[in-house]
Amino acid sequence: MSIVDQVRARLEERERLLSPFAARSYESRGRERPEEPSPLRTEFQRDRDRIIHCKAFRRLKHKTQVFIAPVGDHFVTRLTHTLEVAQIARTIARALNLNEDLAEAIALGHDLGHPPFGHAGEEALDEELPQGFRHAEQSLRVVERLENGGRGLNLTWEVRDGIVNSSKGREDILASAGGEEPATLEGQIVRLADAVAYINHDLADAMRAGVLAEGKLPAEVSRVLGRTHSQRINTLVGDIVEHSWVATGLLGTAVEPRIGMSPAIQAAANALREFLFQRVYLWEDRRDEVEEAKGVVRFLFEYYLGRPQEIESDFLIPSDPPWRRVADYIAGMTDQFALKAAAGLGYGQRIRNGPA
Repeated sequence: MSIVDQVRARLEERERLLSPFAARSYESRGRERPEEPSPLRTEFQRDRDRIIHCKAFRRLKHKTQVFIAPVGDHFVTRLTHTLEVAQIARTIARALNLNEDLAEAIALGHDLGHPPFGHAGEEALDEELPQGFRHAEQSLRVVERLENGGRGLNLTWEVRDGIVNSSKGREDILASAGGEEPATLEGQIVRLADAVAYINHDLADAMRAGVLAEGKLPAEVSRVLGRTHSQRINTLVGDIVEHSWVATGLLGTAVEPRIGMSPAIQAAANALREFLFQRVYLWEDRRDEVEEAKGVVRFLFEYYLGRPQEIESDFLIPSDPPWRRVADYIAGMTDQFALKAAAGLGYGQRIRNGPA
């Protein structure tokens, strides 16, 4: 074995020290297309790097999180959200002696398929497509088929499973939108880290935009989670680690672990999330902005559905039906690209710049 080949062997040996419940790269279910292993990286580290270097990841810096086309420098984008999720996921995975590399790879890929204009764009595509649209499924499609000119990134099964099962249901912060649990504890970590990140930074953005005033949080949320951004994140992450401690394997292996929260913290997190739905995501004063964003997506979809030959992109599969190609094209757009494309095609309404 060469010196370089010893690097991966040493990294894999470290994985043997992880919890008995951790996913190990050398035990992965593998890739759709077998490949020679990297001499310097484990399989999950290789997936992480492929995601960071792909086109869809770069475009996240110009995709909206909540506020549409904001002009201020400090509003959260899909890229900064993704980095926050990865940081929180790694912290939890490290504390529970699980596989940080797998958690990070899933986190970095979980929003690659999100369309422009945040959830407004997702709702518009969901209404237009015959099979509906979920950004988690689109993220999986990006890494399996659309990147690399239709070859995809050829990621491991564990990373792809975590990506497609990363969405949460509206009814509870621990609920799965698609009804499927991630197969690995690392995937479960990412799904919760996603929620921890967005309920906190969306709150901060709403205050920055003047939509919410400081001190207007429900009393239960402030009392249980904390009054500041850092206090709330520390409370949530600490509770997840403590409530999920069986995942370390230090308490034995008789009980199958699940990543979760204590009832009191879960209730407070759900209260904060519902507060954001009522006061930010579904806020009546944002209705015009949201409808204009959805109008742009609908216009582009209808236009290109009638003229698919006008699409100039390598981010689609030529053999797919027109509706699928159009959806892939629009889902890959950034906010500003979608606005410019619609305006260039004669769309009348223009979204005003969002909050500064």
